[in-house]
Parts: sequence; C-alpha cells; structure tokens
Amino acid sequence: MSAAVTWFDPWSPAFVADPYPAYARLRAAGRAHWFERSGQWLIPHHADVSALLRDRRMGRTYLHRFTHEEFGRTPPCPEHEPFHTLDSHGLLEMEPPDHTRIRRLVSKAFTPLTVQRLVPTVRRLAGELAEELYERGGGDLISLFAEPLPVAVIAEMLGVPHADRGLLRPWSADIVAMFELNPSEETARRAVRASAEFSDYLRELIAERRRSPGEDLISGLITAQEDPEVWREAPHRKGGGGRREERLTEQEMVSTCVLLLNAGHEATVNTTANGWLTLFRHPDRLAALRAEPKALLPTAVEELMRYDTPLQMFERWVLDDIEIGRQVIPRGSEVALLFGSANRDPARFPHPDRLDLTRAGNPHITFGGGVHYCLGAPLARLELAASFGALLERAPGLHLAEEPEWKPGYVIRGLEELIVEV
Repeated sequence: MSAAVTWFDPWSPAFVADPYPAYARLRAAGRAHWFERSGQWLIPHHADVSALLRDRRMGRTYLHRFTHEEFGRTPPCPEHEPFHTLDSHGLLEMEPPDHTRIRRLVSKAFTPLTVQRLVPTVRRLAGELAEELYERGGGDLISLFAEPLPVAVIAEMLGVPHADRGLLRPWSADIVAMFELNPSEETARRAVRASAEFSDYLRELIAERRRSPGEDLISGLITAQEDPEVWREAPHRKGGGGRREERLTEQEMVSTCVLLLNAGHEATVNTTANGWLTLFRHPDRLAALRAEPKALLPTAVEELMRYDTPLQMFERWVLDDIEIGRQVIPRGSEVALLFGSANRDPARFPHPDRLDLTRAGNPHITFGGGVHYCLGAPLARLELAASFGALLERAPGLHLAEEPEWKPGYVIRGLEELIVEV
C-alpha cells in the first residue's frame, strides 16, 4: 500500500468534508492504488477513469460471464435477497445485451425532444418552490427546495400520484445507503425493508396502470412488455444467430422505476445543495453569477458539477486482466473509479481547484461514460439550470445561515441540511 493511500479515509468525517487534498496525493503517487480496507484498486486520474468507463473488459456485474464461484466471489447474503433482486435487474447493474435492450426502451422518455417539452413544467415548479422559500424567509434548502423538485418531476414522468410522493425519498435514501463502502448490517436491514416496500408499491401501481393506462412512463413500459415486436439477439443460441422474442419483465419494470427515482433524487439533490454551498464559500463568484445569470448559468452548472462531484466513486469489476501503468490488475478484482479526483485532475483541467464559472468545454465525468452514461443527464441539466435560475431570480439575497454538516456517506456525498436565509 502506498503512503498516499493512508490519506484516503472514506469513513472519516474530515475526509468526507474535503476529500480533495487526499486525491491530489493519490494522483501524485501513481495511477492505481490497492486499498485493503475495501478490497479495491483506487483509480484517481481522469484519463484512466474515462478509459475504464468505456473498457469492455470491465463490468458493473460479472454474472453475465461467470458464476460467483468462478469469479472468486462470495454470493450475497440470502437475507438481503429483496435488495439484490431489485438492484440486479436495474440498468445500472446490467451489461449488454440486457442493458442494451432495457436502455433502448427507457431512453424514449429522455430524448432531447421529450426533455424539451418538460421545460415549462420544470421552470414553473422551480419558481414556485423558490417563491415559497422566499416567503418563509429561508429554512433548509434541501428539504424545502432541492428535494421536492426532482421528486416531483420524476414522479410526474412515472405517474406516481401526488399523495404518495412523500414515500419515495425515505425509500430511496435507505436503498442507496447500500452503495457505500462496507455497509453495516443495520444499513442492509433498512435497505431490504425499503426494497420490499418500494417493490410492492410499484407492483400495485403497475397493476393499476394495466387497468387504466395513461401517458406516463410506467404505462409506456407496460406497452413495451406486451409488445410482440420487441426483439433482441438471443445470446445463448450459438452458431445460428437466431432471434427470439424478448419482453420487459415486471421485475425489470420495477427495478427500472426505482433506479430512475433514486438517481433523480440523490444526484440532483446533492448537486443543488453542494453547489449552493460552493457558491456561498466563493462570494465573488456568486456575485458575478447574480450579475449575469443568463450568460453564466449554462457553464456555471457544469462547473459546479465538476468542482464538487455528488457521486465520488463508481465501482466496476475486472472481467479480464488489465494493466494501468505498470500495475497488472487481475480478473476478479474490483476497481473504484474516483470521479471526484478525476474532476480535479490538473492533467485535464487547468487550475482544477479554482471555481471558474466561465470554464468552457468542461470535460467532467460527473455523469459517467460508456454504456452506463447517465440516461437522465439532459433532464438533470434542465432541473439544475431551472433551480439555480429560480433562486437567483426570486431570492437574490440568499445566504448561508448555519455552517452545515456532511452526511456520513462518501460514495454519494451530500449535506445533512443547508440552512439559509433570504
């Protein structure tokens, strides 16, 4: 273990509050570092992270090629089965051809034209939430503003009734806690419970949409499930290259909906809160943004996503031996792609520790890359531009009222709350 790895401590509150000095030490010390405490190889450089996101020798799962035993891994705990069933049938944990099939179906809801049609709705919701926060005189920016907007948008797309939307964020928080490093058994129990409850709820909603279809995404996925024209190559048939009918299963529908809701909540909420904290800590940059919001907002949103990345780490399995620098990383290993470090790499970003709201051609990897590039990136950009724009316009004196605390999680990094005054 290199000396630089001793600075990498994702369970330390001080590290979570500011991991960037440790990242600089990792980058200076090399391209791949073994981290015994999580059993992973840490990859800190932008070029390596970007390349490995697109490398087909890597995978979010290995079960499309190997059994647990063949891969040298222990099968998941049977008591955690509801979580693993939900997780393994979602896009994020799939590899082609299943990933290709499901992404093709779901991507219809996130085309540029579809997202463009949402612009008036997203701007209206953001404006209403900003106005409510202003009239209250401030409060917790996360619970009053950052959370309700993406929840409302994704729930509207899926067709979740308004009265049920309060259920979504607690379920989401409990489920995504399992993506942290070495989660506790109590974390697992909460994730299992949330997975079962969320799945049961969605199965009931799917049944209702079968009886009474609408214009929402769940109704569209039901159509895809029942459409006999949905085909794909049958990978298990060798030699003949034959085709077979392939339909979206109900479990795939449930897992897809949960993934869209979770991703829509966690990343956008944390980008909004982390971004405002960054602006409060750079008052000169905030003043410039307030002076020219229309001119600066597009590049400012990209820079805020780069400067303090909401998803700090993205894990992948090594399906065939790879070499990074002079280090061979064998099949069966797990790599931790450090998005937060890659987005501060001086080899890719001039003056990476400087917040530059005018930074052009910003090649950040906050949305990932390759086949797992974030499907909802266009929608996330729309929501972030609308939310920052609404607060800049309707709460021009917004300022920090209390110094915030960070949540204990590192992989999905966000604040407990962000208390502001207007």
